[in-house]
Amino acid sequence: MAKRYSRGDSGVTRLYPEVGAVPRLPETIANRRLRRFFKAFNRFMLWMWRIGLGPWINAWPAVGGRIMVLTHTGRRSRLARQTPVNYAPVGETLYCTAGFGRRCDWYQNLLADPHVGVRLPHERWSGLAEDVSDSADRSLRLRQVLIASGFAAYLAGINPRRIGEAELDRLAGEYRLIRIRRVGS
Repeated sequence: MAKRYSRGDSGVTRLYPEVGAVPRLPETIANRRLRRFFKAFNRFMLWMWRIGLGPWINAWPAVGGRIMVLTHTGRRSRLARQTPVNYAPVGETLYCTAGFGRRCDWYQNLLADPHVGVRLPHERWSGLAEDVSDSADRSLRLRQVLIASGFAAYLAGINPRRIGEAELDRLAGEYRLIRIRRVGS
């Protein structure tokens, strides 16, 4: 009997599963609901930025988090895409995280083309994104991003101010840590 594939599997992936395959963790009902919530919330956040309320969204980072808008290129469509993400500034560098791991479309887009546009509350610039999930300071930087995310970390069941390093690694092991560095002037 032929194996069935879910919608969205390309013919290449069916014939050669290792090509373009993204490891998928079993998705719980709670995780699916959280993803749906953030998908809708992200649309709302982009609308808020478009009407000029980006700085107001960032007015109370302890609650709403620090939010920037990343403009990236779709890996298949080559169209400009925008995604609001939480971030933590460290000097001239920004760190953000793909909280749903490798399955995030925007994360996969960054891997295909690391050139991004960064829109912060009071400035815009171009940058290069790099996955630094395997770096020695991953736990420190991830914790900084989670603290800067306001309520988002708590929705995911993580209290970044009180959680130990082993527990953080267990709960956020699938998270991808992204470093964005400014390019040009």
